[in-house]
Amino acid sequence: MRELEARTGVNRETIRVYFRAGLLPEPSRPARNVADYGEEHVLAIQSVRKLQREAGMTLPQIKATLNGTSPRRALGASAFQHLENLVAARVGVEERMVPVESMLETNPKARIDAHALDRIGVISLVRHGEAELMTLTDAGLVGIWGRMRRVGFDEEHGFPPEIVDYYIEAAEYVAAKEAQLFLERVEGRIDEDEAAAMLEFALPLMLDFFGLIRLKAFLRNIGQKTRSGGEIKPIPPR
Repeated sequence: MRELEARTGVNRETIRVYFRAGLLPEPSRPARNVADYGEEHVLAIQSVRKLQREAGMTLPQIKATLNGTSPRRALGASAFQHLENLVAARVGVEERMVPVESMLETNPKARIDAHALDRIGVISLVRHGEAELMTLTDAGLVGIWGRMRRVGFDEEHGFPPEIVDYYIEAAEYVAAKEAQLFLERVEGRIDEDEAAAMLEFALPLMLDFFGLIRLKAFLRNIGQKTRSGGEIKPIPPR
């Protein structure tokens, strides 16, 4: 076993896991407490290690593939190379670029809003010659702020676009937690297309779910402030 560790660079506990998973041939045992390993064990261990690291396969997936019982390989989180693009296409996150100028007719302050939101990291402006461009998704965010302006959320009432900078930290925290939980639970169980289909269905619902939780918390805070006059103190994420 010591020699097998040296030849493969894999420690004995991991090698024993491979044996328990049925991925390695049993060694010959000339005596009760003696096990002889051969080149076939070196090759098998190196192959399993390579499949884990380079293809993101789990041990059950490797075994199923070796047994010919896996018609398609479910991917681990590290192997979801195209999941972002698959989901973006399905949920309508559009990367096609549009000029800021195209929004001025419906929102005369679109350029001001776009620059403000770009400064705080909500959107990303790209300069192409004399034109300033943004994705259709970012244009949607600028459009939403334009609609907010029309009902009084503007500089005159103390609501410049930069006031939403706190959304960045909150959104990054929630999104990171969601991504972590999702990938932890689907790793080794489904493939990219199945994962994309799940997210296509779930993301709009979870936006609504989170929105209702926010609404409840917002109204509770407004009520507490108006009843007691005390300071509203945001609770930091756990």
